[in-house]
Amino acid sequence: MPYPAGHREEVREKIVRSARKLFNQFGFDNVSVDRIMADAGLTRGGFYSYFKSKSELYSEVLQCFFTDPNWKNCWEGVHVDMASGDVGPQIVCAYLSRQHFEDVGNSCPMIALPSDVARSGKSAKSAFENVFRTMTSVLEQSLAKDGAPGRVTAQAIAALCVGGMVVARALDDRALADELREAAMAVALELGGWEHPRGASLRLAQKDKPEACPTLEARFAEPSLGI
Repeated sequence: MPYPAGHREEVREKIVRSARKLFNQFGFDNVSVDRIMADAGLTRGGFYSYFKSKSELYSEVLQCFFTDPNWKNCWEGVHVDMASGDVGPQIVCAYLSRQHFEDVGNSCPMIALPSDVARSGKSAKSAFENVFRTMTSVLEQSLAKDGAPGRVTAQAIAALCVGGMVVARALDDRALADELREAAMAVALELGGWEHPRGASLRLAQKDKPEACPTLEARFAEPSLGI
């Protein structure tokens, strides 16, 4: 009997979900095709009718909710509406949420797999870069609606989100990791001019602000930079 309509797409998505979870938890080199297919409840023989190699699958796994509308974050209580007018602060809070911190298997690949990508080929790096570029673009559009400076600020916010979670995941002290996430979230929201979801505006206390660098301030003030 022929398979029902949509069967092939469902199986392909099942393979991608299993691969994402296993790659995030154990890394590219430590996960075999057999293990991916077994986790998906499928046999190895069917893998190559969907993907030419594990590397090709890896490039597809390197997506996030910015680039893949079918990507499900599975982070309980965390939702990002990419069509909303306030998507910027939603992204910051989702990225640096406790749920994302704890759910390694369903992480955005920019957090779970940067070391693997750095050692990978051009296709993996391009896929990873595409996610970061898209994240930055979405943040920049959200900032533009608020009349805030765009590209540079968006890149800084994205770096705070991704880097903050990478470092937090590397810490053994959970209290310190939570403190770091909250600090990164506060600064990212401050940069965007956004309020914290708990309702209070998180303006940095003056004593916590770093001393200004006149050279950098002068550069960013130059009209020719277009910032």
